[in-house]
Amino acid sequence: MKADPAAQRRLLDLAEVDAELTRLAHRRRALPEHTELTEAEARVRASKDAVVEAETAAGDLDRDIRRLERDVEGVRARTEKDRAALAGSGVSARQAADLQHELETLARRQGVLEDEQLEVMEQREALGGNLDHARRVLAEAEEGLQGVTGRRDTALADIDAAEAGRRRAREAILPDLPADLLGVYEKRREQGRAGAGLLRERRCGACRLELDRTFLGRIKAAAADDVVHCEECEAILVRTGESGL
Repeated sequence: MKADPAAQRRLLDLAEVDAELTRLAHRRRALPEHTELTEAEARVRASKDAVVEAETAAGDLDRDIRRLERDVEGVRARTEKDRAALAGSGVSARQAADLQHELETLARRQGVLEDEQLEVMEQREALGGNLDHARRVLAEAEEGLQGVTGRRDTALADIDAAEAGRRRAREAILPDLPADLLGVYEKRREQGRAGAGLLRERRCGACRLELDRTFLGRIKAAAADDVVHCEECEAILVRTGESGL
């Protein structure tokens, strides 16, 4: 294949742009914010679970407190009723004894319920502190997630802008290249390999390997418009005044 030496040199501009696009794509994938975001999301999920767990436990204790309050109130009401009956007229000795026994039983029952109520209320107070702490941790985790997301979005926006600029530069170069030369270059790019490189001081700019003297002799003997390829990586070797031939 033959191509004007100027077109071959222009191919180096395209290779440089494509190399920058490759670096930008790698940078996009390797942003540290991706890992930070995953970790921040995990912290938020764990913090939410802790809040839900604490809220559930608090709800259970609140229900226990309300139940105990109802039970204590019921005992008190029954006590008042028995006391009123005991103080009334027409109560036989047997009835009075039964009422007195029930009052004693109710008093013991009220004491047990009030002790249980106090214990549950103390548990609820302690859990309230844990719940407040869990909510603070969640708020901090969500704030951290928001910060990481913002940094990630800013970094991606910078990469998007750089990529857009490089793509515009690429589109400006393409009309300067012959279709057949561009086709060979693009085919190599599709294979994930460098399409072209500058021959400089016996080294291929695509694979960075030093070329042997025999191969360099054949390149030196080739016409200026001959399209030559690296014997190591098969990239198009572009010859300029820096090639040292």
